[in-house]
Amino acid sequence: MQCFVEADLSAWTTLGVPARAKELLVLEDETDLARWFERRESAPMPELVLGGGSNVVFLEDFAGRVVRLAIRGRELLGEEGGARFVRAAAGEPWDGFVRWCVTQGWGGLENLAAIPGSVGAVPVQNVGAYGLEVSERIAWVEGMDRDTGQTWRFSGNECGFGYRTSRFKAAEASSRVITAVVFRLAGDEPPRLEYPDLQRWFGGRAQRVSPADVYAAVREIRARKLPDPRVQGNVGSFFKNPLVSPEVAERLAAIHPDLPRHPQPDGRVKLAAGWMIERCGLKGVREGGAMVHERQALVLCNAGGATGADFLALARRVRETVAERFGVRLEVEPVLVGREGVVQRLT
Repeated sequence: MQCFVEADLSAWTTLGVPARAKELLVLEDETDLARWFERRESAPMPELVLGGGSNVVFLEDFAGRVVRLAIRGRELLGEEGGARFVRAAAGEPWDGFVRWCVTQGWGGLENLAAIPGSVGAVPVQNVGAYGLEVSERIAWVEGMDRDTGQTWRFSGNECGFGYRTSRFKAAEASSRVITAVVFRLAGDEPPRLEYPDLQRWFGGRAQRVSPADVYAAVREIRARKLPDPRVQGNVGSFFKNPLVSPEVAERLAAIHPDLPRHPQPDGRVKLAAGWMIERCGLKGVREGGAMVHERQALVLCNAGGATGADFLALARRVRETVAERFGVRLEVEPVLVGREGVVQRLT
């Protein structure tokens, strides 16, 4: 276990904003979990568990302990009913794990290629892209309660998955720490190619498309659309696509016929937040060093020297502008962290 005091957090997040924590622990081995418990008892303070840092925005310095889960490991647990059960530790880099599965010839996760972050963070947000949500592939999630030290295991059905959410995001889940995720990868499932970008990419070649083909295509498509966080700091999509009632969707469609609309199984309609932000003329708009990306309006990026306060001001500006024009209030997707911990709402 590595321990840093008055730690600079800018290198531990993909956004790269300046922020410090009173203490930073990096857990690299399962035995480090016990050392963490000892540290918590000897020096109690507010805590925040950090994965790959790809979905968090530090608005200011954090007056507590940041715990970085960097425990690695991946294995095939076995096969049952034509499906493979593959386990990955929480600290495994997500894209590296997806690439490893594809290299083994195991399809099922390739639509989620090139997403930054760690395996342990993926269930929290119920990450989704290119026609697939990770909840469709999760068999169960393993973890522990950091207050009691007891381990737990939730099946996929027990995880409370929804659009960009899960039971792990709820306030009452703050003591739960994900240590590993087990995925169920069906051996006979055809590639998931319904997403428009993939339809255009592969055309009529669906019968000859392999998981490796889809993985390569998604990486290329994402690279064309989204900025690389290693080059320009960002957390991917900064806002969720809003879910509205059919009545609201119809009202907006009457005014904006080209507004993308996607009916959902629960009867609601998903709207395209990026489309609305772009129609508000906000591409390239800045607040300090924070900027709405010039190619993808759903991404707020670090244009140089941005602070957490810059991103907070820009997010408020975007949300207020969209609400004024469309009557729809956007929700922030990444976790916002203030001095005392997670900020529950963008006020």
